Amino acid sequence: MAPADTRSLPGSLLAFFALTFAITWACFIAVARSGGFPADGNPRHGLHALILLGTFAPSLVALALTARAQGRAGVRALLARLFQWNVNGRWYVFAVGYMATIKLVVVVVHRLVVGTWPVFRAESLVVMVAATLFSTLIGGQSGEEIGWRGFALPRMAARLGLGGASIVLGVIWAGWHLPLFFVPGVDTFGQSFPVYLLQVTALSVAIAWLWWRTGGSLLLTMLMHAAINNLNVVPSVPRAVLSPFRPDAPPLAWLSLVVLWIPAVYFLVRMRRATPLHEG
Repeated sequence: MAPADTRSLPGSLLAFFALTFAITWACFIAVARSGGFPADGNPRHGLHALILLGTFAPSLVALALTARAQGRAGVRALLARLFQWNVNGRWYVFAVGYMATIKLVVVVVHRLVVGTWPVFRAESLVVMVAATLFSTLIGGQSGEEIGWRGFALPRMAARLGLGGASIVLGVIWAGWHLPLFFVPGVDTFGQSFPVYLLQVTALSVAIAWLWWRTGGSLLLTMLMHAAINNLNVVPSVPRAVLSPFRPDAPPLAWLSLVVLWIPAVYFLVRMRRATPLHEG
C-alpha cells in the first residue's frame, strides 16, 4: 500500500512539528512542574492523563492535518496502514527481536570488556513479550507512529531521501521526549539526554528501514516500537541527577550506543536506493 502523494503539502511538516511540540511539551512540562511520579503511593491520575495526551499528540495532529488537506479519504488511507499486516514473516521477527538482540549483544560485550554481567530486568521474558503484544494490539504505540512514521517520515523522505529523513526525524523524535528527563518516576529521569539522542536516532534509522521494507506498514513499526519499550532485558541505570545535558553515562549505555549504530550504518547505506513510497 502506497501513501498518498505528499509533495504538494510543503507547509504541512512545519505545522505538524509546531503543533505536536506545543501540545506535548505543554503536557509534559506541566507534569514536570507538578513533581512527577515520586514513589509515594499517590496514583496521580490527572498527571497520567496529561502524559497520555502528550504521547498521542503526534498522531492527533497528523490526523487533523490530513483531514484538513485530504478529507476523509486521506484519513482512511492513513489509518489503513495500522492494519497492513500482510508482509513477510521475517519482518515480524525483525520488529520483535531487534532490540532484544541488540541488548543481548551488549550484555556479552559488557562481560568481555568490563568483566561483569550487567543487572538483568526483574520481569520474566513472558511478561515482557505479553506487554509488547498488548501495547501493540490496543493501539498504544499508534499515539506516536501515525505521526512519526505515518505522516512525517514519507514527507521528509520525499525531500531528504529516506536515510536523511530517518536521521533528522530521529533527532526530532528524541527532542520531543526532552521534558520527560525532568519528570521523576519515568524511565528517562536520571539519564543522559545526549546519549539518549544518539541512541534514539539509531533506532529511528532501524524503524525507517522496517517501514520501507514493509511498504509503509504502521502495524509493524508499532510492533517494533512496543518491543523497544518492553523487551529491554537490561534496563538503563539512572545516575545521580546533575543535568540531563551532561554526556556522562555508564559503560552499558555507551556500549548500547555503539552496537545500535553498527546496523544503523548498514541500513543507511541500503536506504540510499530507496524509492519514495508515494512513487510506488
